[in-house]
Amino acid sequence: MLGDSGRILAVLFGAPYSAPPAPDRANKILWVARDPAPPGPLRILAHRGAEPPVVREVPGGPGPSTLDLPAPGCWTLDLQWADRTDTLRLDYRPG
Repeated sequence: MLGDSGRILAVLFGAPYSAPPAPDRANKILWVARDPAPPGPLRILAHRGAEPPVVREVPGGPGPSTLDLPAPGCWTLDLQWADRTDTLRLDYRPG
C-alpha cells in the first residue's frame, strides 16, 4: 500500500488486520521509505473519526513492525520519520 504522497510503502503481511490481533497471526507491516533518511524513529499517529489519536512508534525508522490498534475500523495513519511525512489508511476488522 503506497502512502498518499508516495514517500512510503507499507508491505502488508497477515492481512486482513484485526483489533484485537488474531491469536494465529500478527498485524505485520514492512515500512519502505522511497528515499533514505537520517536514523530515527517512524512515528505513527493513528486516528479514526473524532476519537482521540493513538500514537505508535517504530524505533529504528521505516522497517519491519507490528501495528496493533485498539479497535476495529478504518484508521488514518499520519506517518513521520526524519523530516519526511506521508499518510495512508488501513482497515482493521473485529478480532
